[in-house]
Amino acid sequence: MIDRIEIYVTKLSTRLKRIFSSGTYDTGPNDSITSKPVLVKIYADGVIGIAQIRPISPGHFVADTTQSMIAAIKEIYGPALIGRSIFDLESINELFDNRLANNPAARAVLDIAIRDAQGKALGTPIYNLIGGSCQPKIPLEWSVSMAENVQTIIDESIKAVDEYGIRILCLKMADYRGWKQDVLHFEAVRKALGDDIMIGIDPNAGWSLTDSLLAIHELKKLGLGYIEQPIARHDLHGMQMIKTAAAGIPVMADEALFTIQDAHNLAQHRAVDVFCIKLYKVGGISNAKKIAAIAEAANIQLNCGGLAVQSQLEAAAAAHFYSSTPKARMMGAAEFVFGLNSTAKDPLCPESDFKIINGYVEVPQGPGLGIIIDETLLKNNTLLHEHIN
Repeated sequence: MIDRIEIYVTKLSTRLKRIFSSGTYDTGPNDSITSKPVLVKIYADGVIGIAQIRPISPGHFVADTTQSMIAAIKEIYGPALIGRSIFDLESINELFDNRLANNPAARAVLDIAIRDAQGKALGTPIYNLIGGSCQPKIPLEWSVSMAENVQTIIDESIKAVDEYGIRILCLKMADYRGWKQDVLHFEAVRKALGDDIMIGIDPNAGWSLTDSLLAIHELKKLGLGYIEQPIARHDLHGMQMIKTAAAGIPVMADEALFTIQDAHNLAQHRAVDVFCIKLYKVGGISNAKKIAAIAEAANIQLNCGGLAVQSQLEAAAAAHFYSSTPKARMMGAAEFVFGLNSTAKDPLCPESDFKIINGYVEVPQGPGLGIIIDETLLKNNTLLHEHIN
């Protein structure tokens, strides 16, 4: 039974700033808890389940913030978990629905921590509890930030390919200068890298329907790999039109997909070819697997998103989900490269075998998530610490 829970807000190694359609993606000053990762420890039956999620707001489409995650866990979800079995996940999810709807990031970190505790209690990796390791070696993709100067975009793309062996890139789109500028950026990266690299695009719902259709018409000539959420999340008819115009190039839902009900609605409308699953967005591994089942029934592929900035724990959770999914059901590659001690070190786990090798990473093999954090580094990097007994 769960007898206590601890909540930590931790520092990052370096501040990360990126640009996308809704503005700046910014992890914030190091001494501020805003936009910092939330780590949870769940104590139950002699094991400690650990997980970490960094909310990406303010500045993006997901409503969760660090502060809202803390409040939801400390005041609502956490107390309700005390006395529950770590193997009672369906009842726990029902409880969460009834007590406080939505709040996917808070629910995700708890769901993953419980999964970690299950794996540790049974002495097995999480992937063995959710379908097995269909893909022990996971391909990776790199999300490339927008920039004022196209050379900055080219340089980041070349770094991903040359230094890390990445073969799939996702270029952020919806530049303030218009869709034609986006096409110029894509063309420049394609020219720099050649035709062997898959290049997808992600306007983060920043294009209008008209802009999308015009841009896609031009981008198809340049070897467009896939199209991620070009327009507003609720415009399913518009997504259908884009899917038709794409003529076989995969169209992916991201901002349009938060819940199993969203997945069902997208599937009914045949609006997309791919679901982008981000654990912080859908509420954890439990809901991710349910969405995966809907996708399988509707012949829709999956993509595993989320940068997992400077977090081995968050990246590992996504890796276990990815590994448990057969290759034929996936499109593209996993996005969690920023959690693999690549651009900056994880301050809690700066050295591990969970790292990029020639564009791939192997799913951790240890019990639970298979990631061991340094408790001294946790103590030294903690900005806030709360207890629930």
